[in-house]
Amino acid sequence: MNPLLKPRSPAGVPRTRAAIRTASRQEARIPLSSLRKTKADRLKLAQNGAAILTTFNDIDMTALVALQHTHGQAFEKHHGIRLRFMPFLVKAATIALEEAPLLNAEVDGTDIVHKHHYDIGVTIDTGREQIVPILRDADRLSITEIEQRIAAFLAAADEGTLTLGDLVGGTFSISDQSAYGALLSVPILNFPQSAILGLHKITETPAVIKGRIEIRPSMYAALSYDHRIIDGKEAINFSARVKQLIEDP
Repeated sequence: MNPLLKPRSPAGVPRTRAAIRTASRQEARIPLSSLRKTKADRLKLAQNGAAILTTFNDIDMTALVALQHTHGQAFEKHHGIRLRFMPFLVKAATIALEEAPLLNAEVDGTDIVHKHHYDIGVTIDTGREQIVPILRDADRLSITEIEQRIAAFLAAADEGTLTLGDLVGGTFSISDQSAYGALLSVPILNFPQSAILGLHKITETPAVIKGRIEIRPSMYAALSYDHRIIDGKEAINFSARVKQLIEDP
């Protein structure tokens, strides 16, 4: 007999041993952590208060992959930390932000607040959850200094010594989902910031290079922005500038 057609008890519970086991299912109620609640509140503020639009681009990572392959071992030996792609993306973003200042601004009531400093939030994984500590004055930092600060954030997260001051006050964010294998996603603004750049998994992709098909490491980048103050043209120009800087670092 089809199990879906078996007789059921008056209460609607199937007369099976599995049903007896599931009758004892339990639930646990755990309060949101203060960090998780703050993140949730900001995400809802962004969804409710901003006109979010997303534009996508693909970046040829050949140059960065080659750079990491050539210099990564010496960099790690000299500085004691790995050479990753994130510092280059942070530098590219700060240069592009200088040329597209509205992406580094925020809306306050009926005013646009222009920020003349570049405090970039970068996603890191603590093993329990993702957090976004802030690289203060990222435009003044070298590639090595950015990598060192990210390493310090990771160590502080492991030790439980990150402070609220490490996590608030950014002007722009970079959300890195590549470690989880995400090919494409739509990042949500880190309110009250007006833009966020989402990075994704690097995949081998066929590309036409000077009339020939080559396999290149490629990554999708998704830029979400507040359309109330940022037009599509400015967002696309920002994305194109980041692409240009990464493909020719």
